[in-house]
Amino acid sequence: MQKFLIRLAINAVALYAALTIMEGNGVTLVNNTWLNIFILAFIFGVINATLKPLMMVLGCPFLILTLGLGTLLINTALFALAGWIGNLFQVGFTVSGFWPAFLGALIVSVVSFLLGLVFKPEKNRSK
Repeated sequence: MQKFLIRLAINAVALYAALTIMEGNGVTLVNNTWLNIFILAFIFGVINATLKPLMMVLGCPFLILTLGLGTLLINTALFALAGWIGNLFQVGFTVSGFWPAFLGALIVSVVSFLLGLVFKPEKNRSK
């Protein structure tokens, strides 16, 4: 449960950073409250846990052909999808095109990676 909450907080901070940086540059946030950001982070996490592995398997030949750069396109699509689904619950954001979604997904990826390094949960060592 603790690992889930840490991951949720990391996603929330990463989404907040991306939405704050991209606000007015192709991304429009519906409601900018922390509760809405956490709900959006939960939606983003569910989408990444369910659809991303499926898209990675189905797009495996494309990913191999592009030497893994196709993952950026998958992240872009999932970022835009999270905003669209969030809009159905009045907590999301709208993206006006491919490049704002691409840059937003890139910011989320970088911030999540860096925060994941800082808040890496320790592994249980049994002796």
